Amino acid sequence: MTPSSPLTLPNALTLLRILAIPFFAIAVWYGHHWQAFLLFAAAGFTDLLDGFIARTFNQGSALGAVLDPAADKLLMTTAFVLLAWRTQGMTAPIPVWVAILAITRDLVISFYAFASVDRLSDSKFHPSFLGKLSTAMQLIAVSLGLFFNALRYRPWMDPFLPEMYWMVAALVLASGIHYFMRATRSVAT
Repeated sequence: MTPSSPLTLPNALTLLRILAIPFFAIAVWYGHHWQAFLLFAAAGFTDLLDGFIARTFNQGSALGAVLDPAADKLLMTTAFVLLAWRTQGMTAPIPVWVAILAITRDLVISFYAFASVDRLSDSKFHPSFLGKLSTAMQLIAVSLGLFFNALRYRPWMDPFLPEMYWMVAALVLASGIHYFMRATRSVAT
């Protein structure tokens, strides 16, 4: 299952995604919202593509198993911080409290996983349906935030944007609680 070289095509795509993060951050910070949106969309495409290639052509690797989720979390954390910061020309920021919830959940889960690595098997760290749903909703929220900033958002463009942020927060909390319930059961058994 593990290719002989750690530099597989999926890992190369993941490294490209990581290298794009500073350019994405610069674009958001300086108010180049179309560029930020396009970079985020391209990063999302490479994420889908590297997973597809790894599964289809059996190019999964131990490095990719760590690098891919790390790249995703780094990109999402960067997006949440900057979209909540209200940088130049931002008309559709993500509420700070939503960004704090999402980032805190990921940090707590990461620290717990690191601290419990000797007690839990790798299979216990796979995301649940609720975790995947939460991640999907976060991606949608960030994508729409970037897109609406590029369009110079006005409330009439999407009156449901505030409700979407409440949905993100609810899913972040629910998936975080679910993760800990699952992890606690697996440690007890």
